[in-house]
Amino acid sequence: MKYQSHTWKGYDKSYSYKMLVLFAVLAAFVMYIDIMLAPSLPSISSQYHINSAQASLIISLYLVFGTAIIPIIGKLGDMFGKKRILIYVLIAYVSMVGVTSFASSYHILLISRMFQGIGLSIFPLAFSLVREEFPRELVPRAQGLIAGMFGAGLSIGLVGGAYIANYFGWQANYHIGFPFIIGLTILIYLIGRESRYRDPNVKLDYLGAAWLGISLAAIVLGLSEGETWGWTSLAIVGLIVGGMLAIIPLAFVEKHRTQPILNIKLLKHRNVLISNIMILATGVSMFLVFQAISYKMELPAPGGFGYDILTTGLYLLPMAVTILVLAYPLGILLSRFGIKRFLMLGALVGALGFLLMPTATTALGLAEYLILAAVGIAILQVAIQNLLVLSVDPHEMGLATSLNTVFRNMGSGMGAPIAGSLISTFTATYIIHGIPTALPLAKAFNYSFYAGAAAFLVIFVLAFFAEEVLGKRAVKRAY
Repeated sequence: MKYQSHTWKGYDKSYSYKMLVLFAVLAAFVMYIDIMLAPSLPSISSQYHINSAQASLIISLYLVFGTAIIPIIGKLGDMFGKKRILIYVLIAYVSMVGVTSFASSYHILLISRMFQGIGLSIFPLAFSLVREEFPRELVPRAQGLIAGMFGAGLSIGLVGGAYIANYFGWQANYHIGFPFIIGLTILIYLIGRESRYRDPNVKLDYLGAAWLGISLAAIVLGLSEGETWGWTSLAIVGLIVGGMLAIIPLAFVEKHRTQPILNIKLLKHRNVLISNIMILATGVSMFLVFQAISYKMELPAPGGFGYDILTTGLYLLPMAVTILVLAYPLGILLSRFGIKRFLMLGALVGALGFLLMPTATTALGLAEYLILAAVGIAILQVAIQNLLVLSVDPHEMGLATSLNTVFRNMGSGMGAPIAGSLISTFTATYIIHGIPTALPLAKAFNYSFYAGAAAFLVIFVLAFFAEEVLGKRAVKRAY
C-alpha cells in the first residue's frame, strides 16, 4: 500500500525513520539485557542458595520499582521534554546495569536489579516520541517495528545471552551490553530532537507513586515468600490481602487529585481502560508461563528435562523469532483490517498454545506449543499498543503510555512470583544420585499454563467491548 506524499506534511520523513531505527535498536538491547536473566534463574538460585520463589523477586522487584516510577517519569517527560528525560533515564539505567554486573551477593543483586527498573520507563517515552514523529496512519508500522525489535532482543538474549551465561556466567551479559547502551544513549542525545508537546503545568504525584509501589511490593513479597513462611501465616496473608486492599483507597484518593498517578478520568475512556486491563492480563500470563518453562527445561528429571542454560535458550528461541517476524507485518495489517479482530485472534491463538502445553511430554513438544502461543502474543502486543495510542490525544500520550506500562508491569510483577510459588509449593522429594532432592510436580507447571490461558480468554472477552480505531469500522471519536 502506497501513501501519498501529503501524508508526511508537517513531518520530517528522514529524521522520523532515523529515530525509529535508534529506538528499535535500543529496545532490542534493553530486552536482551533483561531477558537473558530469565533462563539463568535456576542457575542464580543455585549460586545464591535460594529457592525459585526468592529468585522470582529478582524479576518482580525490578518490575515493581519500574511500575511506581514510570508515571513520574512520564509526567516529567510531559513537563520538560521527553528526549531530555529519556537521556537522564538512560544514564541512570546504565549505572544500575554496571552495579548489577558486579553484584557479589543475592541482596546486592536484588537491590541493583530493583533500581534498574527505571529502565522500564524508556519505552513509554520512546513510544510517545515515535507517535509525535509519524502521521497517524503510519503509527502502526512504527509501533510494529519497535515491537519486532523486542523479539530480536528476545532472540539475542535467549541464544547469545544463554551461550554467554552458560560458559562465562550470567553477569558477563551485563558486561557486554553495557557499552552498547552507552553508545545508543550518546547517539540519541546527539541526533534526537525534543518532543513537540510539553505541559509545564504538570504536577508530580509522589504520594501516589510511593503508595502504589509499596502496595505492589507487599503483594509480590507475599507471593514470593508464601511457601517459605507458610501460606496461612499472618505475615503472608497480611502482605497479600493488605497490598490488594491498599489499592482501593489509593484509587479513591487519586480520583480527587489534580494529576494523579492512576488517572481515573483517563481510565473512563473505554479503549484506555480495556487496553490497560488487557496489557495487565498479558503481563501476568507471559511472565508466569515463561518462568515456568525455564524451570521445566533446566530442573533435573523427573521434575524437568535437565538441560543447561544454552539448550534452554535454543528451545525458547523459536518463540522470540516468531514475535520478531510477525510484529512489523501485523502493524501493516492492522491499518487495513482494524484492531478488534486481531485482539480476538491473538487471544484465542495464545490461549490455545497455553492449553496444549500440559499435554507435551518432550521439550520439543513444549517448544512447539510455545511457538503457537508466541503467535498470539505477537498479535496482542501490536494490537493493544495501537488500540491505546490511537485512542488518546497526542497531548496525553506520555501519561497514557506510562499508565499502560504501569498495568503491564503490575501483571508481569505478579506473574513471576505466582509461577515461583507454584513451583516451590507443589513438590515431591526424589533420590537423585543418592541425595534427597525436592522437585516440582507436573501440576505445578500445568497450573501455570492454565492460568496463562485463562488470562488470554479474559482478553478475548474484553475485545468485544473495544471501539474500533482503524479500518473501515473505525469510530471517529477524539478523546
